[in-house]
Amino acid sequence: MDLGYQLLITKQYASITPQAISVWCRRMGHETFYATYYGLGRPHRLLPADLDVVFISCYTQVSHLAYALAKLYRRAGVRTVIGGPHAKAFPVDCLRFFDLVVRECDPALVSDILAGQFDPGAVISAAQPFDDVPTVEERMPEIRSSAFFWGRKPLLLSAVPMLASMGCPYRCDFCIDWSSTYRPLPADRLSADLRYLGRHLPGRLIVFHDPNFAVKFDDVFETLEAQPPGERPPYIIESSLTVLRGDRPRRLKDTNCAMVAPGVESWTDYSNKAGVGRSGGAGKVERVAAHFAQLAENVPYLQANFMFGLDTDQGEEPVELTKRFMDLAPFAFPTINIPVPFGGTPLHDELAAGGRILEAMPFSFYYAPYLVTTIKHYDPVTYYEKLVELYAHAASPAMLRRRLTTTSNRIIGYVHRARTASFRADIRSFRRILSLLRSDPEFLAFHEGRTAALPEFYRHVSEQMLGRYAELLSLADRTPDLSPAGTHPRHLAIEKK
Repeated sequence: MDLGYQLLITKQYASITPQAISVWCRRMGHETFYATYYGLGRPHRLLPADLDVVFISCYTQVSHLAYALAKLYRRAGVRTVIGGPHAKAFPVDCLRFFDLVVRECDPALVSDILAGQFDPGAVISAAQPFDDVPTVEERMPEIRSSAFFWGRKPLLLSAVPMLASMGCPYRCDFCIDWSSTYRPLPADRLSADLRYLGRHLPGRLIVFHDPNFAVKFDDVFETLEAQPPGERPPYIIESSLTVLRGDRPRRLKDTNCAMVAPGVESWTDYSNKAGVGRSGGAGKVERVAAHFAQLAENVPYLQANFMFGLDTDQGEEPVELTKRFMDLAPFAFPTINIPVPFGGTPLHDELAAGGRILEAMPFSFYYAPYLVTTIKHYDPVTYYEKLVELYAHAASPAMLRRRLTTTSNRIIGYVHRARTASFRADIRSFRRILSLLRSDPEFLAFHEGRTAALPEFYRHVSEQMLGRYAELLSLADRTPDLSPAGTHPRHLAIEKK
């Protein structure tokens, strides 16, 4: 099961920026090698051993693997560069293992890196995120490598990553894009990519990586609607309910939208994204569920994104309201996220100031089912009990039957079954942690913030995650340096205009 998921699903998570860097390097005349790691095989064997420079991008939860690879490459005399979400969130920690840490990049910055313009030990950044997104045609070598079977043949779920915009207009305090400026990308580039896909990869799924798709809705959809109806590829987006109002769900259907994943986040906060004004509580649930029902008439698959454990959550209400939403909108599969304090976000700064981050917790646990903060209104035992309650409701046999009755699409039916099975596995993980919280006083003390001693359970699991690479990282290596950017003695910030 896990092998199939990694091969069919995780393999499609490749992001656009590493592909763009590969293209830029190729444009400059360099011999370029590109590879993605999705959990199978040995990642250090995916690239040649005699590189001059290696660029690595990763999320925080797999940063320790990136650190281990950096150690191997440095031993071989390769200059190591890290970018991506983890580098942006925790640049000071990255400096312990990489020569250069990149927060924002563009072709000029990459050119300077390759020319050796920066000394090791620097955090560097372009003045703003890049706008030069290489076309799908230019990225085809990278897309084949990341999404096709053995780099040759598309799989059933092979996806093409694309961007129609950069940044987000919202200021969600938990999001690493909270301070970014929303910028639509040129419509002619999107149009050219769609025409290329229609000729060379007809019917291939597009995944738009925009943090919030089609904020400039009419501009984007005029481009999508300009494609002949029979040549419109299916696509997946993340967007806010505020954007998807009025007759816009019908336009999603007309342009062959296959999936939408709006962020509801909370029943007491972030209501501007849900398009319900100042509404909260049960009234917000009813209005959001009705909006999802309208979307369900036009889009085959819906996902509703929630956070549980925010400082506005307390008592039974957030659990009961989320369960009520599931009952009203069984066709929308819920994701219930644990708040994670990524560096550079207001959430991180607030929790750090309050001493509520478990500072000894390795970055490997900065994702569900793990908790890396103390929750304001729930003790650890109660919090995990309520997570089990939420997930059990979402993954119950009765809920699965209701979901299956909302679709006649066999693929969507399979996805519902697979995601339900995944939720049931998550419940087992929650219960394992809950059992330790109830039975092990030191484990409970760590999660209550009364001791900084990392429990043996997390040491053991982190070594399992690293596998054969565990010997490259000591316990000290796995203990994060959460110093803010600019405060570390080895930190040198350079911004290229």
